[in-house]
Amino acid sequence: MAHIIVVGNEKGGAGKSTLSMHIATALARMGHKVGGIDLDLRQKSFGSYVANRRKFLQKNGLDLPSPDYHDLPEVDQSALQPGENIYDHRLSAAVSMLEPNNDFILIDCPGSHTRLSQVAHSLADTLVTPLNDSFVDFDLLAKIDADGEKILGPSVYSEMVWNARQLRAQAGLKPIDWIVMRNRMGAQQMVNKEKMGKALDRLAKRIGFRVAPGFNERVVFRELFPRGLTLLDLRDIGVKQLNISNVAARQELRELVKALNLPGVSVDF
Repeated sequence: MAHIIVVGNEKGGAGKSTLSMHIATALARMGHKVGGIDLDLRQKSFGSYVANRRKFLQKNGLDLPSPDYHDLPEVDQSALQPGENIYDHRLSAAVSMLEPNNDFILIDCPGSHTRLSQVAHSLADTLVTPLNDSFVDFDLLAKIDADGEKILGPSVYSEMVWNARQLRAQAGLKPIDWIVMRNRMGAQQMVNKEKMGKALDRLAKRIGFRVAPGFNERVVFRELFPRGLTLLDLRDIGVKQLNISNVAARQELRELVKALNLPGVSVDF
C-alpha cells in the first residue's frame, strides 16, 4: 500500500503548499512514484503549483520528475451509502485511484478546520506540520504562558491530531508519525527564536511529535511558484552556479526529507 503523507496545519500562510511540492518532487526525483491531492477546494495552491510546473515543462520541452496530481473526483449523490458523507467518499475515491500506482500519496490540507482535513489526518502514516516561527502559530498547538516558558495545555490542532490518532488506533492501524518543522526562521539567533525552540521541544515530549529541521526565510521559495519549480530543478533549467542562499536552502530540504524517515527512502540529492 502507498505510504500516505499529510501536510497539515489549520492556519493559512504556514507554507504547506510550498512544502508539499518540495517533498513530493524530491521523492519523485529519487525515483519514487508520488501521487498528490489538494484538499483546499477553493484556493488549490498545491494544485496550482503542479499545474504551473506542467505548463512550464511543456513550454520549454523539459521532462522532469513530478508528482502525479489529481483533483478530488466528482461523485454522484446516488452512489453514496445511507449516511455517508460526500467528502469522505470523494477523498476515499481519490486515494483508491492513486494507491495502486504510487509509492507515496501526499495530501495537502487547507489552512482551516474542514471535514476533509479531519479525514485526511486519520489516513496519515506521516503527518508534517509546518509552523511559522512565531508564538501566534504555536498557539494552534498549545496554550503557553505570557513569558513563553510554561505549556498550559494542548490547543485546537493538537486535539484534532489526537482524535485522528484515536481513530487509527480503533481501526488497528499504525500510529501517526507526526513531525513539526519550523518555517520562515530568521537568520539571527533572536530571543523569540530561542524561546520557540525550547517550547517546541517541551511540547514534543508532552503530546508526541518529532521536531524536524526547518526552513529559513528565503525569497527563492516565492520566486519558484509561478514556474512550478523547486530548489532541486534549478540546474536542470540552466542555473550553472547556485548562490549561497540556494545551496543552503537545498541542504535544509535534504535534512528535512532525511528527518521524515520515510520507508524505502535513501536521500541522495
